[in-house]
Amino acid sequence: MRLVIIESPYAGDVEANKAYARACMRDCLLRGEAPFASHLLYTQTGVLNDLIPAERTLGIAAGLEWGERAEATVVYVDRGISDGMLQGIERANRVGRPIEERWLEGQGSIP
Repeated sequence: MRLVIIESPYAGDVEANKAYARACMRDCLLRGEAPFASHLLYTQTGVLNDLIPAERTLGIAAGLEWGERAEATVVYVDRGISDGMLQGIERANRVGRPIEERWLEGQGSIP
């Protein structure tokens, strides 16, 4: 399985964005990939609070470290590109990791 980092929005409509990120993970899995979405893992209750700037920064930094092991960054764009996503895209560009843009729209997968 190809290791991929998922970039999708989190901030804003958090509940809708979490549901969207789960659909993105499913899309990756059905493509035969092993996805990682730090914004779903690190923001769970009792882990990090995305509303506290230092904890948000810590979560983004940890996710970027995992990205160093990934073979690609997949950017799901149906809900736009957030500032956090831009950081992941910039990091992928800096380290030369391939970036793929994807949509779920039209696949019946968007929650």
